[in-house]
Amino acid sequence: MSYGFGLTLDFFAVVFLSLALRFASGDVTYSLAEEMKRGSVIGNVAKDLGLETRTLSSRKARIDTEGNGKRYCDVNLNTGDLIVADRMDREGLCGKKASCVLKEELVLENPLELHRISLHIQDINDNSPQFIENMISFEIRESAVKGARFLLNEAHDADIGSNTVQTYKLQRNEHFSLDVNTEGAGRKHSELVLEKELDREQEKELDLLLTAVDGGNPQKSGSVVIHVTVLDANDNAPVFSQTVYKASLPENSPPDTVVVTVSATDADEGPNGHVVYDFDHLSDEYVALYSLDNKAGEIRVTGQIDYETEPSYELRIRAKDGAGLTSYCTVIIDITDVNDNAPVINLISLINPVPENVPPGTEVGIINVQDRDSEKNRQVHSSIQQNLPFKLVPSIKNYYSLVTTGPLDRELVSDYNITITATDEGSPPLSSSKSVHLSVADVNDNPPVFEEQSYKAYVTENNKPGSTFCSVSALDPDWRQNGTVIYSLLPAEVNGAPVSSYLSVNGDTGLIHAVRSLDYEQFRSFKVHVMARDNGSPPLSSNVTVSVFITDVNDNSPQILYPAPEGHSFMTELVPKAAHGGSLVSKVIAVDADSGQNAWLSYHIVKSTDPGLFTIGLHSGEIRTQRDISESDNMKQNLIVAVKDNGQPSLSATCSMYLLISDNLAEVPELKDMSYDETNSKLTSYLIIALVSVSTFFLTFIIVILGVRFCRRRKPRLLFDGAVAIPSAYLPPNYAEVDGTGTLRSTYNYDAYLTTGSRTSDFKFVRSYNDNTLPADQTLKKSPTDFTEVFGNFDESPEVSPSIFVSATRPFAR
Repeated sequence: MSYGFGLTLDFFAVVFLSLALRFASGDVTYSLAEEMKRGSVIGNVAKDLGLETRTLSSRKARIDTEGNGKRYCDVNLNTGDLIVADRMDREGLCGKKASCVLKEELVLENPLELHRISLHIQDINDNSPQFIENMISFEIRESAVKGARFLLNEAHDADIGSNTVQTYKLQRNEHFSLDVNTEGAGRKHSELVLEKELDREQEKELDLLLTAVDGGNPQKSGSVVIHVTVLDANDNAPVFSQTVYKASLPENSPPDTVVVTVSATDADEGPNGHVVYDFDHLSDEYVALYSLDNKAGEIRVTGQIDYETEPSYELRIRAKDGAGLTSYCTVIIDITDVNDNAPVINLISLINPVPENVPPGTEVGIINVQDRDSEKNRQVHSSIQQNLPFKLVPSIKNYYSLVTTGPLDRELVSDYNITITATDEGSPPLSSSKSVHLSVADVNDNPPVFEEQSYKAYVTENNKPGSTFCSVSALDPDWRQNGTVIYSLLPAEVNGAPVSSYLSVNGDTGLIHAVRSLDYEQFRSFKVHVMARDNGSPPLSSNVTVSVFITDVNDNSPQILYPAPEGHSFMTELVPKAAHGGSLVSKVIAVDADSGQNAWLSYHIVKSTDPGLFTIGLHSGEIRTQRDISESDNMKQNLIVAVKDNGQPSLSATCSMYLLISDNLAEVPELKDMSYDETNSKLTSYLIIALVSVSTFFLTFIIVILGVRFCRRRKPRLLFDGAVAIPSAYLPPNYAEVDGTGTLRSTYNYDAYLTTGSRTSDFKFVRSYNDNTLPADQTLKKSPTDFTEVFGNFDESPEVSPSIFVSATRPFAR
């Protein structure tokens, strides 16, 4: 395939564009003309390589230049066309080389794929022939014979092939003709041929116009004036010892290094035999690198010689004698490579950050390593440091894949600094390093972990709602939302109610608050489950058990079970007159709903009719005689007993105990009702009843005496016919028998009876296993009105409650 471009005047170029070969390795070659405009299409590289155009963009197709040089072409990702990206000047790129080839690489990723592209730059006729001098001067003796030849300076054309100098033309004249010859390499040179002898007397100087013409279409030309001065006798031109000089020069040779020495001799004598050396049309780049001693013929290094820039040089040397006769030789300098270039590491692509859950063998980056040296000096070995979960895998040509070798864990290592080292095989070897920072992206792979396996919280009962009594804490080593912990209570029930009605947890801090006041007497402990959940997707969670223990507060006063504080009747105890000191008379039974020291009870007689007659056990509540009963003691005894707990502050309750000192009912006089009037409004009614009672007093007394005598002839149990037994289950639940805390000792056992037929008729029968306890047959069975005469009204006593009668049956238990 070829493209022709016509240009007018001095410029015309023909561009040949062709797909040369398709190698098995995926290489492709294009031929194109130099100086093509930017954006010009070279060819469809996707089609020529059998690639799918639609995948070029996703696979990050791009053009790389070997050695990281200037990029002269690019690829259109939409069409697959290879287009011109920058001006390509064949003369600047390749000089006089017959073949000018640019090496490019088409790189694709996912998977990594590499194709070499060779661009053959074709010459166009964009340069005119030029002579190195503005004027060529000859001094020719008039004695020169017809046919004498004079070598002319060559014209230089930067183009090659047919576009370089093809012929020379000489202005028509009578003395000289032009003979154009072709050397083996195709180079054209011309000679002046003397056709007619010169006559210095007729013409001392001649000016001739020499024109050099190239073979382009259209042709281009350059001219120079040949100035001939007619002299006498210079028969010999300088002659070089060698037509071609060859030299080898290591790159990086220091300045002033002698490369080669050229030598030419002239058979003439005097000024005609004096030879001067000079470069023949040397480019500016070469002038900066080499110098020539015009007398000694030594070529020396003056600049930086770099094999990678130019591996060989060709210099044209001219020798000229004093009369202007010249000759030429060629100097070829081959540059030998030195390992002076360290490998260059290029990071082509990198997945950063890389997720921590990628499987081993995942490609996370592509590395390209270049070394500008040649042969062994450009053979490179690349590696990374040990003890990293990564390795370099050689890929295509000088490409490497950076792949994982094991699992990644951001919580252990969140960042990696990977140092890539490339070392060549030169002597001595050169190396270079490149650091790659790779971050590990977090994945929610860790659930929250509580700092403790379980928590215990202690809260005092009657706490204020909203008070804080415990804090849980869980840590999640994940990052950001994956490590953000939110706390919540798991649904459950406490004492039949949802746990959320008792407690709440702060979702951010883990502080546990009380929703309402807790009661130790209702329940003493319970367990809740707290869940810690992160904000990952999907979220992970863990649970912990929080045991809540409620501590007791002295918020319950003692409860007196005996004597019972209910109703409006009162309790009496019969004390025989013959009772000795220390005899058990009765017992106050009390309990406290609190626990611990808050339930430790103590008993105190705060008021009594005869302070020295009775005493009460401090912790047992047992009422005993303090001394023997005497005749002078009052028959009725009223005791007010206070029961206190051991809390801070202490709480207490009081009760009244009524005692009759008598051996039998016959000795008991008429008694008044000992209960208190609840209101002053009942006073009139009681006076009327008292008047009626006086009228019937005598009759009532006779009946009572007869009844008592009749009962004494029978067994004591007959006195309780019609009574209702109260079992020990009367005691409230949850009250433990604790020695010294106020509950009944296990060595004393009682049965309780209530009489039938009257709400106010209560009697007490006490029987103990203790020898000092009153006998059962001395228990009274009377109505409250029967005791009016004996007890009367105690203004200082509290209101009397309905009584409970206790006899020996079984020990109290929980």
